Amino acid sequence: MAPQGSPAPLEFGGPLGAAALMLLLPATMFHLLLAARSGPARLLGLPAPPPAGALWSPAAPLLWLSWLGLQAAFYLLPARKVAEGQELKDKSRLRYPINGFQALVLTALLVGLGVCAGLPLGMLTDMLLPLAAVATLAAFLFSLLLYLKALLAPASALAPGGNSGNPIYDFFLGRELNPRIGPLDCKYFCELRPGLIGWVLINLALLVQEAELRGSPSLAMWLVNGFQLLYVGDALWHEEAILTTMDITHDGFGFMLAFGDLAWVPFTYSLQAQFLLYHPQPLELPMASVICLVNAVGYYIFRGANSQKNTFRKNPSDPRVAGLETISTATGKQLLVSGWWGMVRHPNYLGDLIMALAWSLPCGVSHLLPYFYLLYFTALLVHREARDEQQCLRKYGLAWREYCRRVPYRIVPYVY
Repeated sequence: MAPQGSPAPLEFGGPLGAAALMLLLPATMFHLLLAARSGPARLLGLPAPPPAGALWSPAAPLLWLSWLGLQAAFYLLPARKVAEGQELKDKSRLRYPINGFQALVLTALLVGLGVCAGLPLGMLTDMLLPLAAVATLAAFLFSLLLYLKALLAPASALAPGGNSGNPIYDFFLGRELNPRIGPLDCKYFCELRPGLIGWVLINLALLVQEAELRGSPSLAMWLVNGFQLLYVGDALWHEEAILTTMDITHDGFGFMLAFGDLAWVPFTYSLQAQFLLYHPQPLELPMASVICLVNAVGYYIFRGANSQKNTFRKNPSDPRVAGLETISTATGKQLLVSGWWGMVRHPNYLGDLIMALAWSLPCGVSHLLPYFYLLYFTALLVHREARDEQQCLRKYGLAWREYCRRVPYRIVPYVY
């Protein structure tokens, strides 16, 4: 266990790994976008190169900036609640507007009015490549601005891990923990707003385009849209819970999160809907019912585990969690060792993975491509779980070792 006050160990393979990921992640995103619309739709094969000019449209920067500005305007509207974040190094606490779900509803109303007025929403599907290119370029430029801004930030405002002294690594991981421009918290805003709401908007555009091409959306397309809308709506309804996650409390805001939030999420998480537009799959009602059950089980575990954790953090005396068994730590906090968190150490990850499977199943089993999200998300959560383990071991010490002894399985009971 690293001693208190020691520099945070380098992650992601250090500077070389960070440089590789900054090339590999955008390349993977464009590979998936091209593969989804190609005839073979192979995950591992090289798709045909895009036609000349397919990656650029003069309308794309204007459209993308308008979208970002709209979501920023919704962020600045009066919130139903303002929550305080975790205590920072200087003992202060930042305040955050809890109005993400409000932004989702307002976006839905605007899009609905636009469609009624003749907005060709389905045409958005033809803009995915240039929009992805603009989002990628914006992520690089935004990360550079954040890096330069962090040079002027006080030491108390810097993140634990993004200040190695290596510019490539720090650019990737992010130097400043909570960069703000006026009232706008850049990381908190990007984490749940433009990317997640953009994801469901792209899904909807793909559904509309399928209806225009084939007369009506397929059952498979309806399921993918419904499942993923539920997931995004849940995240925004429970927006306050993100204030205790590693992304907010530990990671700086650099290219890793900027690209992930602004480009990777909307353009790769919509992969199943993209695949279904170009490769329609038959789906009978009995199989659709089974897939709905799988998604319901995943959501039940995911929401139950997260709600139990959040309730306990807010009020350990709440009747819903007061009877749960805990382990005391040297920090004064308690570790849940029963309920959902006595089954595995990360039951919310288990629910996430079951839902990821349900999102892919409507695409059939003839192609591996729509299962990329499940494969990627499994790798992501295993890696995140390992980072969580190290963080908790440094923070809780012997109490965490005891918790691991009492709860030996990490994500999947009796498997891992």
